[in-house]
Amino acid sequence: MSTASGVTAVVLVVVTAVLIGAFGLRLSRTTSDFYVASRTVSPLWNASAIGGEYLSAASFLGAAGLILAYGADMLWLPVGWTGGYLVLLVLVSAPLRRSGAYTLPDFAEARLSSMTVRRTASVLVVLIGWLYLMPQFQSAGVVLRTITGAPEWVGGVLVAVVVAVNVLSGGMRSITFVQAFQYWLKLTALALPVIFLLLAWRDAGAPGISEHDAASWALPLGGEREYPLYATYSLILATFLGTMGLPHVLVRFYTNPDGRAARRTTLVVLSLLGAFYLLPAIYGALGRLYTPDLIASGRTDEVVLALPGRMIGGTLGDLLAALVTAGAFAAFLSTSSGLTVSVAGVIAQDILRGGVRSFQLATVAAVIVPLVLAAAARSLPVADVVGLAFAVAASSFCPLLVLGIWWWRLTSTGAMAGLLAGGGLASAAVVTTIVIGPHSGWAGALLAQPAAWTVPIAFVVMIVVSLATPGKVPADVTRTMVRLHAPEGLNVNRGDWRPRRS
Repeated sequence: MSTASGVTAVVLVVVTAVLIGAFGLRLSRTTSDFYVASRTVSPLWNASAIGGEYLSAASFLGAAGLILAYGADMLWLPVGWTGGYLVLLVLVSAPLRRSGAYTLPDFAEARLSSMTVRRTASVLVVLIGWLYLMPQFQSAGVVLRTITGAPEWVGGVLVAVVVAVNVLSGGMRSITFVQAFQYWLKLTALALPVIFLLLAWRDAGAPGISEHDAASWALPLGGEREYPLYATYSLILATFLGTMGLPHVLVRFYTNPDGRAARRTTLVVLSLLGAFYLLPAIYGALGRLYTPDLIASGRTDEVVLALPGRMIGGTLGDLLAALVTAGAFAAFLSTSSGLTVSVAGVIAQDILRGGVRSFQLATVAAVIVPLVLAAAARSLPVADVVGLAFAVAASSFCPLLVLGIWWWRLTSTGAMAGLLAGGGLASAAVVTTIVIGPHSGWAGALLAQPAAWTVPIAFVVMIVVSLATPGKVPADVTRTMVRLHAPEGLNVNRGDWRPRRS
């Protein structure tokens, strides 16, 4: 790919994102506009925006890279990332919207009447958000380095600045328009080149993989990873259950007008993600044939960018590579925008004084910290880092939401113990893997994929401690449960819930 076409693609995406964000500024005037777009987003717009922010660097670049390197085992990534919305649809989406909260910590306090649980949830939201933002900035650096040779930190800074400008200008209402546009750009950026890549593969005689690859790469649990059965099941658990604990995904359901719209949004999201996730597997398989050198060099995340030039070349190859580059930057921008809004919302409400001014100050902190961490942290495959964020979310907010919505006997003490046990252990495993790892043997497998043991621990601790502390059940739990589960027309106290200040 020529430098000129790559730079042009990046500039067009950035300028378009800023212009659409500026349009949102005209419509954002109140605190509710900044936090939840005044709860007026339609299911189709909201589903497109969710697809835009959910399809991160891990989806656009990382999934294809891991499939290239490890084969069939990694197909569980797109399956889990999509299937997680089915769990979200059945268990969480409508009750969460009926709660009337702005953020996950708001829900925790409303359900459990505990500022301690709220503050713990706030810390976990910020941790998950920063952990998820790191690979977005790192991947932006990889893409910009690939097309221009610039230092990796330049791409991260560019994405951070554009995201901050969009969020500062219009908050949730502004980025809803940006993310909806970016979903369709990302889908086009992967789908259109695939047509030409498959035609080129067919013209070359439709070559297949070698016998060695067929016996390892193409068969489940046949690769060279240690303890593949454990790693696969732990990955499935993290992706299926982690989706419902991602703060930037959950905040989207607060923007729907009611619980019915939240359910319809989730159904549309399932369709949009299902269409998108058919594509990374094709890139990974073609990459095994045409870009095996990326495995040896450890640059598997670049396979989506490299294939158009390797298989097609010429002007058409340059144009397709530029389109893929545009889609990659759209992925970084849209996901980073959603994460920044969710992290900034928590910082503004729980650390600052609330309101639009506090939200804007919190936005700056929300992007600067992960930008610094991305520059300092050891580089890992982008999908691996995102998988670790899913493990933390699955080990903390998944049990809190499931038990908080469906089990009236959950107590503030039980929730707090479960968050500390599950979220704390998963966070410790993540930090160890990023800073010190990777490790070998069972210790390495348990730390690299912690969800298989941290999620059950979180559920068991929450349930056992809650049963042991029945006096800590909130006095208004009956009213809260009715509010979560009754149809909107019969709901009690339907006004937006506001956090208490103490």
